[in-house]
Amino acid sequence: MADEALIVVDVQNDFCPGGALAVAGGNEIVPLVNELIAHFHHVVLTQDWHTPGHSSFASSHPGKKPFETVEMPYGPQTLWPDHCVQGSSGAGFHPGLDTAKAEMIVRKGFHPDIDSYSAFFENDRATPTGLAGYLRERGIRNVTLAGLATDFCVAYSALDAAAHGFVTTVRLDASRGIDLDGSMDAMMIRMKAAGVRLA
Repeated sequence: MADEALIVVDVQNDFCPGGALAVAGGNEIVPLVNELIAHFHHVVLTQDWHTPGHSSFASSHPGKKPFETVEMPYGPQTLWPDHCVQGSSGAGFHPGLDTAKAEMIVRKGFHPDIDSYSAFFENDRATPTGLAGYLRERGIRNVTLAGLATDFCVAYSALDAAAHGFVTTVRLDASRGIDLDGSMDAMMIRMKAAGVRLA
């Protein structure tokens, strides 16, 4: 339908097996995501796109290791292995992903000092990506999300989509999670509470 959009979140090489921040089974969703793409009139892709030495990388914090947490000016930040560095092969979309129908690619995390999980806001919760305005101008009312990782970039995008007033669905079968210290259960609870449909 014309008022529905599919948002495919971060189906990139570094989030698939063999990548720098691999999500278990990340490559398994590609055929399912392609099926969804074929059925949607409007398709948006998101792409993690970090500067070298990004502030969210553990390597930028001497003595810190990946998956530890530090305080940033905008709040707690999980530190990650270096991943999805601009222009690198790891930042590229999975080679099996059908990108031809994408109307828009939202690159996120390109500000050196702010990480970005959501397709709608940087992690400071104040810097918008412009996606909400784009969807509204195209007459979109319903959004479906799929991709990587369920408990981080997919979930934060879904929460922001719902907060913006979009009828929001997450396709769990076409997403995979990291589950860091119970993050899967926590984000499932938050999404349900926000009225996100989990399909």
